[in-house]
Amino acid sequence: MIMKSIIKVCVVFGLLVAACSPNRQDQDRLADPGRTREEQSQEDILVGTLSVAVDESVAPLLKEQEEVFLSAYPNAKLNFITKPEVLSIRELVSGKASVAILARPLNDEEEASFKQRSITPRIFPVWSDGIVVISNTKSADTSVTISYLTNAMQGKSSDNRKIAFDNINSSSFRFLRELGKMEKVASNFVEAGSGAKSVMEAVAQSTDKLGILGYNEYRDLIASFPNKNNIRILSVQNTLGEKADNRFYLPNQSTIAAGQYPLQRTFYVLNYQPNLGLGIGFSAFLTGDRGQRIVLKAGLVPATMPGREIIVRDNI
Repeated sequence: MIMKSIIKVCVVFGLLVAACSPNRQDQDRLADPGRTREEQSQEDILVGTLSVAVDESVAPLLKEQEEVFLSAYPNAKLNFITKPEVLSIRELVSGKASVAILARPLNDEEEASFKQRSITPRIFPVWSDGIVVISNTKSADTSVTISYLTNAMQGKSSDNRKIAFDNINSSSFRFLRELGKMEKVASNFVEAGSGAKSVMEAVAQSTDKLGILGYNEYRDLIASFPNKNNIRILSVQNTLGEKADNRFYLPNQSTIAAGQYPLQRTFYVLNYQPNLGLGIGFSAFLTGDRGQRIVLKAGLVPATMPGREIIVRDNI
């Protein structure tokens, strides 16, 4: 009898300790100082508010994703912070956003503050798109090489044409700068605009400029662009990687998927949310069947091809 009483006391004591101790999920939620206890207690993978830093070159696609996601999960709220790549990364690192949609993962320096807080990111590829090169239709050019683009950015081209970018902090500018391994560019040959539309306007009005912008942005703008007849997409010579064949390709879903179009990049969802909150749910949506179908419909290349169900009937 004495032994049974001791066992009962131990069990009761253990239950009391478990009840008073926060579980792992609660500890993770309390690790986010930017949220109140009440807000954190109401959050779940499909409930709550999530701030997402978005590379502005894929903002049109994210708007479509947001519309479908919120229609399916009305208790969720997404706050998109849409900026050029460099500024989007700052939003993520500063804690103003806990999830980001970017064309590259963070580097070691950018990720240092998260490591100090023992936050392990959940990073997944979501889609691939291309960087488009456009020119004025009055120009004789219909194609371009990567070496020409990188030389022109350094003021080394023979025709002194300017390269117009949407923003000096954009992922497109960073991509070409890394491609040419440039420490500096010639500022008098690189023109920074105020977004993709400004690039298209500059090229439509001048024959001495080439424009650089994201494929998703181009597809979103071109249908309603007033001077679209003055814009031409240039094919780019494929001289990069294992699939280099020195042939010229236009950017489209097929050439990007086949790895033939050389100026292509992969976008990722970077979830640095310290708890099992809405970041998990939104990431799962983007990488899941519905999110990937939206990517496919938008003319980009999903990271995982959504399945197709075929129903075979004996009688029609």
